[in-house]
Amino acid sequence: MAHVIGWLLFFGLLAGFLYNAHPELNFISFLLTPAFLFFTSIYLFSYYFNTQVLVPFLYLRKKYLFYAGVILVLLGAVYFIKPFDRLIGDFNMNRGLRNPQGPPPPGFEGMPGPGPAGMRPPDEIKSIFKTDIVSIVLYVMVTSLGLALCMIKEWRSTEQRALKAETEKAHAELSFLKAQINPHFLFNTLNNIYSMVVVRHEHAAEAVMKLSNIMRYITDEIRTDLVPLESEISCMEDYVELQRMRLGGKTEVEVNVSGDTGGEQIAPLLLMTFVENAFKYGVSNHEPAPISIRLDVQDPVIRFYCRNKLFPVQSHTERAGIGISNARRRLEYLYPNRYKLDINTDEGYYTVQLVLQSK
Repeated sequence: MAHVIGWLLFFGLLAGFLYNAHPELNFISFLLTPAFLFFTSIYLFSYYFNTQVLVPFLYLRKKYLFYAGVILVLLGAVYFIKPFDRLIGDFNMNRGLRNPQGPPPPGFEGMPGPGPAGMRPPDEIKSIFKTDIVSIVLYVMVTSLGLALCMIKEWRSTEQRALKAETEKAHAELSFLKAQINPHFLFNTLNNIYSMVVVRHEHAAEAVMKLSNIMRYITDEIRTDLVPLESEISCMEDYVELQRMRLGGKTEVEVNVSGDTGGEQIAPLLLMTFVENAFKYGVSNHEPAPISIRLDVQDPVIRFYCRNKLFPVQSHTERAGIGISNARRRLEYLYPNRYKLDINTDEGYYTVQLVLQSK
């Protein structure tokens, strides 16, 4: 539809200009004359041959010299065909000006072909080499416009493919992140629960339920880019409680959640990444291992703080840094220009401060 409107404007302006200059002309009849139809077909062919054949098969395949050569050949054809001059000539004939230059020179009257000496009339010879500036300008304009529109279309298509690839990458990374929950945590937790069941510990059933909640959240509830913040907090709290059962009294964990968390959303497993990282690198069987986790929600700002002591003996832990780099990429994708992440290791502590603009 856009093409139809564009061509109607393109040819309508030209026909309207001629009609406005000479209102005595039968406008409808003029539009149906062979000269006008020939004129329109020249530029329709130039545009669509360029956009549908030359650009896709030559220009976009980086055959620039071949493309330029074909364009120049077509330009030469327009130069010799002179579609605009032909149109004006037919226009003058429709106005009764069949011979606006006056009578033919002596010796040419009544002779449809060459003169006695086999020569063409001087005016006819000049018309072959006379430059039809309007036709050339229109050809360049139509060709340039077609190329520009193709480039815009290709650029948009490239952006859409890049966006789709980025989206698929983000989903793949999220799936990978699901597997990042430390398998040692799962094995150790199951062993602890088994021990609790054997001795009929009063919290055994509660531990099973907490582990079940975590696995349900990881496998079922995080299929979208954003989840309710309360679901992320529940998973985080269940994870912390299970770690407390597993690690015993050496690890002191402080968890504080403040503000109105209802209605807020967050990228799934985002906070869990930093919490798991704290327990992965910040615990010890020989020294006190304080871990502080704070979350404050003041719509639309979510502030997260996590701090744990660094133990050099754990510097070679497997998959070091993978979860954090993954979280950075997801932040860039889901919160562009709407987050601030500060991580430092001052004074022997690993501190994470994350500020999110949720809206």
